[in-house]
Amino acid sequence: MKEKDYFVLTTNVDHCFQKAEFDKSRIFYTQGDYGLFQCSEPCHKETYDNEEAIKKMVLSQGFQIKDGELQKPENGEIKLTVPTGLIPYCPHCGKPMSMNLRSDQTFVEDDGWHQAAERYEKFIQEHKKQKIVFLELGVGYNTPGIIKYPFWQMTNSFQHAFYVCLNQGEAYAPDEIRRKSVCMNEDIGEVLKEL
Repeated sequence: MKEKDYFVLTTNVDHCFQKAEFDKSRIFYTQGDYGLFQCSEPCHKETYDNEEAIKKMVLSQGFQIKDGELQKPENGEIKLTVPTGLIPYCPHCGKPMSMNLRSDQTFVEDDGWHQAAERYEKFIQEHKKQKIVFLELGVGYNTPGIIKYPFWQMTNSFQHAFYVCLNQGEAYAPDEIRRKSVCMNEDIGEVLKEL
């Protein structure tokens, strides 16, 4: 992807695109990011990087981090609690912090979220008259209105768009875009290994 003009739209909140060294300015995590804390209330629309706090919590349970990998302690004993002093609290209202995850009405769309949404929209507008591939990897029907349905609609309406779906058990394209689509009912991991 490093040589391509791309943008990642994802409903995954696992921070894996950043860990895989994708350019953060080319990613829009629509449903949140486990790498961020937010106020559980929320009393304000701000998120906080949580890497250091999470590392301290993990280490406090007995795990070790070696060469960037999480390892069980040699004695095998893991505490299943976090010391009270490591629990993060909101700097504004004092309520506990929570993960930045869209699960209910408390989800925080901070400035970074809105900037990513704008960058994604700008990317689409700048490329809609060019050759563009909408690559859908494993999108199910939990939130089809975020990726799947818009990709179908844009493939249908953009003259030079093409839709590629790689989705074991759910590879499908509507009849309207079938001539502009390739659907692979395969395991993503296996297909990527073959590439």
